[in-house]
Amino acid sequence: MSDLRASRAPAAGFIVVGLYWGSFAGLVPDLKAAIGASDGTFGSTMFFAALGALAAMWLAPRVDAKLGARALQGCAIAVGCAFLLPGLAKGPIAFTVAMLLASAGSGSLDVIMNTRVSALEATSKRSLMNLNHALFSFAYAGAAMSAGFFREAGFAPLTVFACISMLNILLLKVMYQDAAVLENDVTVGSSHLSRPLIWLGGLIILIAFMSEQATEAWSALHLERGLGGSAAQGALGPAILGLTMGVGRLSGQFISTHVRETYVLQVAGVIAALGLMIAASALSLSVAYVGFAILGLGVSVMAPMAYSAVGKRVNNQQRAVIITRISVIGYIGFFIGPPLMGGLSKSFGLSISFYTIGVILLLVSVFLAPQLRKQ
Repeated sequence: MSDLRASRAPAAGFIVVGLYWGSFAGLVPDLKAAIGASDGTFGSTMFFAALGALAAMWLAPRVDAKLGARALQGCAIAVGCAFLLPGLAKGPIAFTVAMLLASAGSGSLDVIMNTRVSALEATSKRSLMNLNHALFSFAYAGAAMSAGFFREAGFAPLTVFACISMLNILLLKVMYQDAAVLENDVTVGSSHLSRPLIWLGGLIILIAFMSEQATEAWSALHLERGLGGSAAQGALGPAILGLTMGVGRLSGQFISTHVRETYVLQVAGVIAALGLMIAASALSLSVAYVGFAILGLGVSVMAPMAYSAVGKRVNNQQRAVIITRISVIGYIGFFIGPPLMGGLSKSFGLSISFYTIGVILLLVSVFLAPQLRKQ
């Protein structure tokens, strides 16, 4: 609880992002049907939406400096307004624009809140990253499950996003944070930065987020279309993923005090790959749920452990710019996951697309984590 109080402002931001993306994951079948998109087309809309997120991430430090103590609040308001638009979209073009704006707001908020947590870790000498990412996962799981029940009851996606916006408004007051927390994190020139450190940390986060988002966005379709589940049973897939990720990250909060982050990353990559392959080969809903649960436990700690590992290898003057850069690299994965899944699903089937993501996860264990340890 003391860790939660210490990081309450960015923690509220993590909750908000989890609520919106969890709801989105649970609503994917309805949103996809509303715009009349095929698997490939739907994946492409998410790819173009990534452009807005990447542009916003590069601008996030300027937004942070401009808004100061209210940076988290301003980005949360932007996210809330933007996520109403996908529920109004009636075609692929309108949906793409809507998701571009939603992704841009979410990307800015994500960079700023991770930078704030990293700075708090440096000043307090406490591990906070896993806890904050766990809050995202629990919020995501609850929102995904709630979205499934809303769908069963016949509510439109716009209504669901409007309900999340009410919760967003209630959390705005908590997100006020004096920007003085970042006083010591002055941006320095790129010539002083370790490019291998940035790329290794960024690629680990990229693979983690790619795996998360690919599964979050397509697990409901896999359960409903491939295994004959209902809307509520389909929404249970991303909900289980989010719940087990929350449990895994809370465990990571304690593990990080005893085991080096890079060793945890190696084990986590194998566990995540195994879980995803179990889900891909499942012939029943129960086995698929077990696979998604194992995936959640493994992939949950990869991004926060990478952030912490990189943060411990830089000084205060480098931290702000390095966190921004590894976030930009990492969050490419958050948005290329769905289009990659869409393209592979269209060409080879949804199960093959899950297998492919599983193989990519193994790269963290075999190459990236060992190389990060050497930095």
